[in-house]
Amino acid sequence: ITDLTFMKSEHLGNVALDRKAIFDLYCENERGEKFIVEIQKTKQKYFKDRTLYYSTFPIREQALRSDWNYQLKAVYTIAILDFVFDEDQAEPNKYRYDVKLQDIETNKLFYDKLTFIYLEMPKFTRTLEEIETRFEKWLYVIRNLNRLENLPPKLQERIFKKLFKVAEIAKFTPIQQQDYEESLKVYRDMKNSLDTARDEGIEIGVEKGIEIGVEKGKIEGKIEGKIEGKIEVAKNAILQGLDNEIIAKLTNLRIEEIERLRKE
Repeated sequence: ITDLTFMKSEHLGNVALDRKAIFDLYCENERGEKFIVEIQKTKQKYFKDRTLYYSTFPIREQALRSDWNYQLKAVYTIAILDFVFDEDQAEPNKYRYDVKLQDIETNKLFYDKLTFIYLEMPKFTRTLEEIETRFEKWLYVIRNLNRLENLPPKLQERIFKKLFKVAEIAKFTPIQQQDYEESLKVYRDMKNSLDTARDEGIEIGVEKGIEIGVEKGKIEGKIEGKIEGKIEVAKNAILQGLDNEIIAKLTNLRIEEIERLRKE
């Protein structure tokens, strides 16, 4: 990529029923390829659906009003996540997922112009000493930028120096500082609400579990008491010399159970 144009990040559907899509970052390179970058702090149930939905906007906007042969420019969706998808929990060392359309049987690439890249940042735990590639350096900076007071020697490259300089909160303008603080407030409020809902849900679940357990214990106690009562009646009937069939009618016990009681 030699040149990027930052595009309007808000897209509206062609009709009123279409939902609005707002991208965190939307760019186009000199070849006309589109790049959507989404940064997601909190876990969302349908986030994959959301990224797929968002990818349709830069696809549809390529349609020409005059004669058009349906040739498309590539669309890339990059999701930087501060959570791990449930289905990826079993792969603790895999933090990058590149998704394209391919044939299931042959695994051959079917279409190369639609790409989804998911970065599960909690899985990236490499230290500064462990990182080697440029990609790993980028992930390290993204994950640790808020904790870096100075740029380490291993990251003394022009691009990271520029990034570090742009990201210095102390050099923000008043407007940038206000926007930054507001974004933090929105995130913290949302996180607090989610944490509260989760904790209340756990508390309610525990109380309900105890309630169900107590009720289940009562029912099991009653059932066990009835069975022991039937056994006691059967034992007395055996002592009285009654045959098995009569005892079975009196207690609803099976003949096999009565025979076992006779042997005890």
